[in-house]
Amino acid sequence: MALRMMVYVGLLYQALIKQGQLLSDDRLPPVLPIVFYNGGPRWSAATDVFHLIPPVPGLVEQFKPHFSYLLVDENAYTDSQLASLKHLVAAVFHIEHPVSPEAIGDLIALLDEWLVDRPGLRRMFAVWIRATLMRKGEYRILLPEIDDLQELKVMLAERLEEWAQGYEARGEARGEEKGEAIALQRLLVRRYGVLPPDLASRIAAASREEIETWLDRVLDARSLEDVFGPTEH
Repeated sequence: MALRMMVYVGLLYQALIKQGQLLSDDRLPPVLPIVFYNGGPRWSAATDVFHLIPPVPGLVEQFKPHFSYLLVDENAYTDSQLASLKHLVAAVFHIEHPVSPEAIGDLIALLDEWLVDRPGLRRMFAVWIRATLMRKGEYRILLPEIDDLQELKVMLAERLEEWAQGYEARGEARGEEKGEAIALQRLLVRRYGVLPPDLASRIAAASREEIETWLDRVLDARSLEDVFGPTEH
């Protein structure tokens, strides 16, 4: 990432030079490279290109490049800390992991208020939020091309009730599936003892229809093979 960010900033400077967008004294404007990270494990990559190159004896060492970026790691904050933050970085993390569909609408309203005098940022956030909602399968939402927060807020409000109902229904369905899977495992353990690890994994990944079929079979089955078939055990 350190190398990638160095390349990005270099390309940005080249573009600014070609477009004549330099400072009044023909120097390059300062750039703050920021990496927002919301992955699972804590960030462990180098934040400076210098640390990607091993020590070099002699004169070459002093010419090793230095380029670092500002890392904003969501994992460095607790849920309560994130909830108390009232700025754009926290808004980014909240939109990536909203507690409910309604929370998205509330965040867009806040951004609309915070960025009232920043048309460029308003446009960027509108485009990014739309792309985020479209690419996350669990949201199941389609939106036309929008580049304005106010328009996005209105458009989302029109579909919020339908989206929330689907969101809630999917949550209930997942809960029911998990409950049936647990019930199936308990029945199997009581009748046949400890389950093989591969079979437990298969149950955890099974669809609701598969779990219901196995639940029906387990009542009369004499062995695990009678439940899952001769090739599954």
